[in-house]
Amino acid sequence: MNFPIVNKIFLISSLFFGVNSFFSQNSIVDSLFSIKGEQYFSFDPPKNINTVSKIISIDHKSNSQKIYAYANKKEFIDFLDLEIPFEILNNDIQILEPTTSRSSWNFYPNYQEYENMMQAFADSFPAICKLHNLGTLNSGHKILAVQISNNVGIPENEPSFLYTSSMHGNELTGYVLMLRLIDEILNGYSVGNYTNIVDGIDLWINPLANPDGAFAVSDLSVNGAVRGNANWIDLNRNYPDPVDGDHPDGNPWQEETIIFMNLSDSIPFSMSCNFHTGAEVFNYPWDTWSNLTADDSWWQNIGSSYADTVHQHGPLGYFNDLNNGLTNGWVWYEVDGGRQDFMNYFKRCRESTIELSSTKVPNPSTLPNYWNANKASLINYIEESLNGLRGIVSDSITGQPLNARVEIFGHDYDSSHVYSNLPVGNYHRYL
Repeated sequence: MNFPIVNKIFLISSLFFGVNSFFSQNSIVDSLFSIKGEQYFSFDPPKNINTVSKIISIDHKSNSQKIYAYANKKEFIDFLDLEIPFEILNNDIQILEPTTSRSSWNFYPNYQEYENMMQAFADSFPAICKLHNLGTLNSGHKILAVQISNNVGIPENEPSFLYTSSMHGNELTGYVLMLRLIDEILNGYSVGNYTNIVDGIDLWINPLANPDGAFAVSDLSVNGAVRGNANWIDLNRNYPDPVDGDHPDGNPWQEETIIFMNLSDSIPFSMSCNFHTGAEVFNYPWDTWSNLTADDSWWQNIGSSYADTVHQHGPLGYFNDLNNGLTNGWVWYEVDGGRQDFMNYFKRCRESTIELSSTKVPNPSTLPNYWNANKASLINYIEESLNGLRGIVSDSITGQPLNARVEIFGHDYDSSHVYSNLPVGNYHRYL
């Protein structure tokens, strides 16, 4: 089916707060959400923006002049109670497929192509690449990841690192860049490159964390991609939160959320990164509160390094949002129930959020440009997991590896300590 285009419809407050306002409001809301279960809209910045952000999902393109946001039907009704004037916007995703070769990473793979590509990686490089189906959704879509290591699947004294992209289904630059990164590392290692990564890191890459959102209309194309999942839930508001508890958005944990929570339970990731679009910036913790992390200087250093390297390889003006491509999450705006804070606080994994493009789904012909700008930074960021303090904790008598808390007294707070991981007993602490 095709979603109708709603183009800049002003909804005047009197429609909601006049005579028979209850029936008017319900009628308009029912009409808006009759076909598409999420709406994109804008409004002037209110004084209580952090209160608003707990009700709806603020979009990264928001600025001091205008707030942009998404809401499902329930969230939209709650937003109406604030009596803030707003404007409904059209954000239907429509892309032009390349008319020439699709071999230059200048296209968005359809769903079956995506599955085939992920399987082909594992089939072509079985010694160093393993395909994991992290979980199959009710829709039949799979959340897939490849694991890359010289002894793939065997626990070793090495950090586990995760790249994951597009938990918002209409933010797809990272979808293609992650597929290309897998291809680059696997083929590069076969000719002697990327040995630090493949020989020294347990690397996991999940190119598409929300296939139901990306292929909301058809498995044949990302046209019509939406932010939320099949239940119109924003997955980046659905995680346990250090401040707001297990269900900060008031919704049950979604299939996708549970899948990634289970993954983080089974694999002790030391570092990870979550790719989005809508801005061009490296975002570091925290999102949910104003506290700085115990390792704020480390975050600023690695974030600046990512951005500075992009500036060396990308066009002038790219990846310059906020503080020259770097921001603390809370300083930008509050996010509750985000995956980044969940991973940092509850899993003690250093996860960042990288916004790759100001356009949610760029013209596919421009995707090679984003790759050229980010390639070196993506590689360097993986290798960053080899730095810091590391070691093995073992029993002094038996020599058996131990699961132990590793804490820097006088330094660690807000869950910044780490643990050694069984069965090896290795720990990785970044400073």
